[in-house]
Amino acid sequence: MRRVCVFCGSNLGDRTEYAEAARAMGRALVDRDLELVYGGGRIGLMGVLADTVLDNGGRATGGIPKALEAREVAHGGLSELRVVSTMHERKAMMEQLSDAFIAMPGGLGTFEEILEILTWAQLGIHPKPSGLLNVAGYFDPLMEVLHQAADRGFMPPQSLDNLYLGTEPLELLDACENHSAG
Repeated sequence: MRRVCVFCGSNLGDRTEYAEAARAMGRALVDRDLELVYGGGRIGLMGVLADTVLDNGGRATGGIPKALEAREVAHGGLSELRVVSTMHERKAMMEQLSDAFIAMPGGLGTFEEILEILTWAQLGIHPKPSGLLNVAGYFDPLMEVLHQAADRGFMPPQSLDNLYLGTEPLELLDACENHSAG
């Protein structure tokens, strides 16, 4: 495992724990010599995460649609910033570059990104592991919905086999690494 895509909010949220978790994730990536792949923003949790990676000597690659770059939300100090035409191209680029995916607290975009990655895994488009960094129980309701969908016959239960839930960045990175090695 060389690159980890992290999906997270372009806002900071209402708890200081979210930014603390973004900093912890950034340090964990650098400690493991893993490159960050993310949405390319300089604001919210995305900015905190990228700044932490860069400030600690790590590498951060962002992918941002031209429309968002034009709104001046692109991070100017990344190791690499790829400007794409659409959100669809952004997600495809991040999937192609990454060996694993981790979602942190965020809004609709974060949910859409991690759910699309899980859908692609279910469809056999990729075998890569995914994780949810469950800061202050943020993803508990989502896990309930996913288990309900499986329990009610709307998706095979094994669709969740490559989804890991953890409260610590290193815990999730270990799970993804072990999944990739297995």
